[in-house]
Amino acid sequence: MISRYSAKQVAHFFTKLKSDRKGFTLIELLVVIAIIGVLSGMVLVSMTDVRAKARDARRNSDITQIRKALEMYYAENEIYPNAIGWRSSNNAAAWQVLATPLATYIVLPKDPVNTASGHAYTAGVYTYSYYTGTGTYVPDSSYTRHWYMLVARLEKPGSIISPGVKFPNGTYNYSGTLTIGMVQK
Repeated sequence: MISRYSAKQVAHFFTKLKSDRKGFTLIELLVVIAIIGVLSGMVLVSMTDVRAKARDARRNSDITQIRKALEMYYAENEIYPNAIGWRSSNNAAAWQVLATPLATYIVLPKDPVNTASGHAYTAGVYTYSYYTGTGTYVPDSSYTRHWYMLVARLEKPGSIISPGVKFPNGTYNYSGTLTIGMVQK
């Protein structure tokens, strides 16, 4: 059988088909997907850092609010709440010992991460910790309930400057934390 079309006409037909085709090749699609994947990975990494800084900002705000409530309590009672020893937000019973006397002034917040156990002065433990009582820099027991310390572990320690709690013979300031407090004697 003899073809009705010449070789030139057949070649022209297939060339025209190829150039009129709409869409992308598989290789083009894979390259675009790879680029999008790399860019989204970079965004996720930077978002992790932003979220950690946001949690640290919340910790700073929460600790400031707890401090204000403690100062209002002291102004009315001339002593701090009877919560001797460490009280941390990750231990509901211990935190309640501090929450009950402060209920008039604040609903005590919990750390955004609130690690299952431990105190904020321990590396890797994210919780709010309150302490009053005797200690290395506390001159004598007459200071009991006339000073306190609040500690919050920071995820980005350089983002907030921690003032510590100053006594005549030393300062409490745990590395990698926000440590604040007051000495009234």
